[in-house]
Amino acid sequence: MPIKNKVQLITYPDSLGGNLRTLYDVLQKHFPNSFQGGIHILPPFPSSGDRGFAPLTYLEIEPVFGSWQDIQHLSEDYDILLDLMVNHISRQSPFFQDFLNKGKQSKYYDMFLTIDKLWPDGFPSREEIEKIFLRRTEPYSTYTIQETGENVTVWTTFGQTTPSEQIDLDVHSNVTRHLLSDFLTQFSANGVKIVRLDALPYVIKIPGTTCFMIEPEVYDFLNWISDLAHSSGIELLPEVHAHYTTQFKLVEHGYWIYDFILPYMILELFITRSSARIRDYLKIRPAKQFTMLDCHDGIPIKPDLDDLVSADDARKVIDHCFERGANPSRVFSSKYQNSDGFDVHQIRCSYYSMLDCDDDAYLAARAIQFFVPGVPQVYYVGLLAGENDEENTRRTGEGREINRHNFTLEEIDWAAQQDVVKRLKSLIHFRNTHPAFDGTFEVVDTTDDQLVLGWKLDEHRCVLQVDLYTNAAVVTYTEKGSETLLIYQL
Repeated sequence: MPIKNKVQLITYPDSLGGNLRTLYDVLQKHFPNSFQGGIHILPPFPSSGDRGFAPLTYLEIEPVFGSWQDIQHLSEDYDILLDLMVNHISRQSPFFQDFLNKGKQSKYYDMFLTIDKLWPDGFPSREEIEKIFLRRTEPYSTYTIQETGENVTVWTTFGQTTPSEQIDLDVHSNVTRHLLSDFLTQFSANGVKIVRLDALPYVIKIPGTTCFMIEPEVYDFLNWISDLAHSSGIELLPEVHAHYTTQFKLVEHGYWIYDFILPYMILELFITRSSARIRDYLKIRPAKQFTMLDCHDGIPIKPDLDDLVSADDARKVIDHCFERGANPSRVFSSKYQNSDGFDVHQIRCSYYSMLDCDDDAYLAARAIQFFVPGVPQVYYVGLLAGENDEENTRRTGEGREINRHNFTLEEIDWAAQQDVVKRLKSLIHFRNTHPAFDGTFEVVDTTDDQLVLGWKLDEHRCVLQVDLYTNAAVVTYTEKGSETLLIYQL
């Protein structure tokens, strides 16, 4: 199934009105035909943590959110994108609970990566651990088998608790592969068209390596799961936060990728009032990407921008964001921090807030995103021009909650009437319908205080011009192939 070159929505299942049914109603009421590219529904499965990213199973929908019938109903009007956390599953899952109960007698025992599979004689040395791209102090946790009282150590890349709530899968195990096949079959049977492979870089663990994007093994796994997905009519989107050359290599292998660099580039553009860096970047980036400004995590910094943006330049942008309420996530492993201690992994903040709630700047930023080649995704908070949710951040102690506000139906009705949201809705319509976006892209050489991007397909043309001193954005375009150029003021 070809992925559509149209705008997509990203949302939690409960963030627009409370559940999957209200999500459908909200879109029909306020944004009909806006998301012709589809909807990325962040994990709607039963989960024990990490707001859905510690799933118990993919065979069920969390009843609070709805049912598979609701996913099917949405799929009648939208291409549905769901996540598959190929690296891990919940500690509370029936699979790991059976493992904890029966130990080696469990039919799921081989599904998990026990430490002896990698180090038969014990544990990794400190030197080996220091090579690993760590997401926690130690990449493993110890649990007790209920029937025998035996302690068993398994790999746990992620998790804020000890022992972890997220248990890594052994992707070489036949048990794991049969289960992944079952999950993809369930997705396909319920109308899912795209699957994001979350935490993909961590699936291969080899002693003495970083245990991150290990080649060629990671591509062997990707090829296997791609064949599986394609046989069910599903397209895959690998999720990889890594050096940009690693991302570009995925495209060379034929995969879609995320443009995790663009959100920073656009933000820096409006802070420095210079288009020099983004113009250079747009000339080297692959086109086969999903683009975004904001998401449920944050704006990527390290390692995504390494060798593209200096730490000193990044600090200036980060400080600007901190002044507007942002909070950071950090690179855990000291080895993967800069030599001067620079360690910001992501900036968490509402994009609208980072642009000072300036409607013109925000619409210009979205216009740039929509003009950059790729499939544009709009996060639900950004769709409603949402500001920082500082109260929820304080209440939960979770920095990412600053940009994860759950909107009530009343809040959505109010936001949909705001001028900035109406203008964004109009811009989405333009991006979905103008034929030139299926043609040839051009970055026009200009002075640094402007950014000019253009598209052309046969007689169809459209050009975006952004004035970085006034934040004014103007689109000049043909209508129905007419050579008469019209002006679209954002």
